[in-house]
Amino acid sequence: MPNVTVRLRRFFLSAAVMAVALPHGARAQTVDNIVTRPVGSEAEPLKTNRPPEGTQPSSGLGVLDRMGAKLPDLPPEKQYKGPVDAAYGAYQRGYYLTAMQLALPRAQLGDPAAQTLIAELQFNGLGVRRDLKSAAFWYGKAAEGGDAAAMFKYSLILMAGELVPRDKTKADDYMRRAADSGNASAQFNWGQLLTVDHPGPDGLKLALPYYEKSAEQGIADAQYAVAQIYSALPDLPPDKKKLAREWLARAARAGFDTAQLDLGIWLVNGANGPRDFVNGFLWLKLAANRGNVAAQNKLAHLYINALGTAPDPVEAAKWYVLSRRAGLPDSELEDFFLGIEDTQQKQAIDRANKFRRLP
Repeated sequence: MPNVTVRLRRFFLSAAVMAVALPHGARAQTVDNIVTRPVGSEAEPLKTNRPPEGTQPSSGLGVLDRMGAKLPDLPPEKQYKGPVDAAYGAYQRGYYLTAMQLALPRAQLGDPAAQTLIAELQFNGLGVRRDLKSAAFWYGKAAEGGDAAAMFKYSLILMAGELVPRDKTKADDYMRRAADSGNASAQFNWGQLLTVDHPGPDGLKLALPYYEKSAEQGIADAQYAVAQIYSALPDLPPDKKKLAREWLARAARAGFDTAQLDLGIWLVNGANGPRDFVNGFLWLKLAANRGNVAAQNKLAHLYINALGTAPDPVEAAKWYVLSRRAGLPDSELEDFFLGIEDTQQKQAIDRANKFRRLP
């Protein structure tokens, strides 16, 4: 079983929330058994699909004709018959002071949803002066009333121990209850707590159902965790293990740069699916442009070995310079850099100096 390392991310509040970066596979430059398309006499000629002689183009509607055609009517909207929350509606429209005025009487009467809304307004200083102590009070009241969002927020406050006395037992209880109530962020963080309290495969198995529920609701960190657990645990059902790359791709598409890095490595190395050098290169380049130092290092190797891209010694050297400046040494890349021409070194350094990371 590979080792499990711990990384940190934050959710909504300033309190640090533990997040696990589960192990990933080999280095991107590890490539073997590469099959290329044969050339020369062994190459299969390209085939063309020509229409039979005498075939005429269709005389049907063109694009401009379709643009002028009347589109079918939209189906009628279903009438909403649920309860109307005027305070929350004002909050959604940006009328924060109105939301406060409407929610406060209900909050004072013990309405957990209204108490949570008051806490949100005060914690973020929306329409009112920012008041973290008062926000913590209202989060606590709403948590006592069973509001899932408040239980999650108040759990983080209890973990931090800055606005209220630190209480891990109470924090864990609220986080678990919020997770069981369906709060996606709480589900991810409760999974994190389970992996910390139960190190090794047993903890990952306990956490996996919570990660999966959170991932289904779109939390990128949870999607990443699911992908890594599906890849790492040997005794999972095959139908889950074959979805590891798909979950990693979801996290990567959500903008999670660590997932973009790992997806690029998986594609280049053929981990959890077939090799795809082109898309592996593209994911690593995206992560590198967003400032991921490990991706910058891997990208340099791809440019040197012409994997997924044309060989480019200046670009390879540029990415190495950037990763080296960030504190990631690589003796192989250093030898490469010293072996290229002086003019190429200067070009690479100039490109590195002009590099600006993407948001």
